[in-house]
Amino acid sequence: QLQLVESGGGLAQAGGSLRLSCAASGRAFFAYTMGWFRQAPGKEREFVAGISWSGGSTYYPDSVKGRFTISRDNAKNTVYLQMNRLQPEDTAVYYCAGGITRPIGVRITDYDYWGQGTQVTVSS
Repeated sequence: QLQLVESGGGLAQAGGSLRLSCAASGRAFFAYTMGWFRQAPGKEREFVAGISWSGGSTYYPDSVKGRFTISRDNAKNTVYLQMNRLQPEDTAVYYCAGGITRPIGVRITDYDYWGQGTQVTVSS
């Protein structure tokens, strides 16, 4: 099992940056594919980034490609999401998720463990 706790959310201006962290506790963090999802008010939760267990592969949807970067440090049991050139439409609650999914999954059902979420608000 994994317990996941996100941090780093907050308020940013359009064009600015934020870095989210997700600290994991539990066994074998290194074995899990990790993902970041977000959910805006009135919208469905959507995938924004995923990273393989080794960190060797990453995947992004077109909406964030080139602006967001996911990374992980297996020694620290932590996964990160660097968000640059933020836009008001990036405003959402961001969730960290872990799952045994090969290759990187993009569906909510690909992930078994979820954090509580952290709010990101981007002002124009």
